[in-house]
Amino acid sequence: MGWNSWNTFRCYDLTEQVVVQTAEAMVASSMKDAGYEYVVVDDCWQEGTRGEDGRLRAHRGRFPSGMAALGEQIHDLGLKFGLYASPGRRTCAMIYDRYPGIGLGSFSHEQLDADSMADWGVDYLKYDWCRANRGGTKLDEPAAFAHMAQAIQNTGRPMVYSISEYGRSKPWEWAPQVANLWRTTPDIGPSWRSVMRIADKQHGLAQFAGPGHWNDPDMLEVGNAGLSPTESRSHLMLWAMLAAPLMAGNDVRSMSAQTRDLLTDSQILSIAMDPAGRQGERTGRRGKLDFWRRELSDGFAVGVLNRARSARGLTTEDRDRLGDLTGAVDITSGEIGRFDLTLASHEMRIWRVRS
Repeated sequence: MGWNSWNTFRCYDLTEQVVVQTAEAMVASSMKDAGYEYVVVDDCWQEGTRGEDGRLRAHRGRFPSGMAALGEQIHDLGLKFGLYASPGRRTCAMIYDRYPGIGLGSFSHEQLDADSMADWGVDYLKYDWCRANRGGTKLDEPAAFAHMAQAIQNTGRPMVYSISEYGRSKPWEWAPQVANLWRTTPDIGPSWRSVMRIADKQHGLAQFAGPGHWNDPDMLEVGNAGLSPTESRSHLMLWAMLAAPLMAGNDVRSMSAQTRDLLTDSQILSIAMDPAGRQGERTGRRGKLDFWRRELSDGFAVGVLNRARSARGLTTEDRDRLGDLTGAVDITSGEIGRFDLTLASHEMRIWRVRS
């Protein structure tokens, strides 16, 4: 659990001040107390060229204190520090956002970059493929990601290793031996259509996930323009049922009380962070209603999502699809054993049954 800069700040709005203020806001808003611990600085933190020693450097204008000092400030707040890198010759922003840079990818610099990050106190590395085999570089996804995994291990510093190649090479089949989490889809966007597209691509992947190795359907768009409050809540509930990493992507500094309360909702987070680490799955459909189930360490959770553009009432047949729900608690209302509900458009409800 943590926060990543990309969804809100992307390239040119990303600064040292933004990151420090966000870390402070994570503490002040009780996000840290709720379990959000990683502050991950995504692409565009780098100066446009490497130093004379070949090392990556912090952008002098936007990160004047440098990465080691930034890491210290984050650690002093009781949080952990994450950075972005790429296995090719260029980073994603150099390709898509026209970020100026020469050789900022880690190709042929893997150990040097891993050593730099260890020196800076990095606790989390996001390693992003982003067309790494272009520009005359011929790379194989599993080999390229394994190369950096070995470089991290060589540093002797523990780091969470998050890899992103968008599900192109079915990473769930090989990445559990390489990384702690791996992206399963292209990037998420702040729209209900994007959330649904990504959720639909998670089916059949539950068998590959577990403690220490997770399918990653990408960062959260909770609280961002483009999703209604109802859609944001359903989005978080879906990621909880998927046992997905929860990386907030909103502007924590200015979020509403409603967004803060949602991101720190103890009932949703208790399902998301269940210690058994079993990923849930969609178990069925009736029209625009999707039915979900996740096995938990002390029972199970079931959910119903209304994907329709209008309200839908739950029927006796729908309740029967969910199985034996004796003692089931609606985690939204706290009511026990009530299923005669009407779900608003794009609303999800989850019931928890303890063994």
